[in-house]
Amino acid sequence: MKRSYHYTECGLSNIYLQNGFRYKETPRGKAVSINNIDGLHTAIGLALVTTKRKLSGEEIRFLRHEMLISQSTLASLLGSTEQTVHRWERGKTNIPKPSEILLRLLYREHVSDQNGKIVKTLRKIANLEEKINDESIHFKDIDGEWQTAV
Repeated sequence: MKRSYHYTECGLSNIYLQNGFRYKETPRGKAVSINNIDGLHTAIGLALVTTKRKLSGEEIRFLRHEMLISQSTLASLLGSTEQTVHRWERGKTNIPKPSEILLRLLYREHVSDQNGKIVKTLRKIANLEEKINDESIHFKDIDGEWQTAV
């Protein structure tokens, strides 16, 4: 019986392949060749986002990497900061439940044909928040009395 392969190269410490891989000799020594690695990564991601348990830091990092987005971009989409995402990925703090749910939805959207509807909606919300937070109030002096300028 073929031994399973501990697939740590994906950045996760708990992934084992029962088949779909083979060992081969290279000029640098023994190496592993994995069939359909993109499909494998999609399967891993979907398994992570459908599990009922809380995502670990390395799982959060895996999902972000698979979506090809930076910590800064993920932070923006989740209404957080880059430093906070960094801390989640390092296991220093737990990801809040609403952010975790959004991350799971973002990944599912990434691997589906939803054309970025969730991302577009989150970006619209972020832009609205910026407008609200950055809205300046202007005043003008009219005959010695200050009034808001329209």
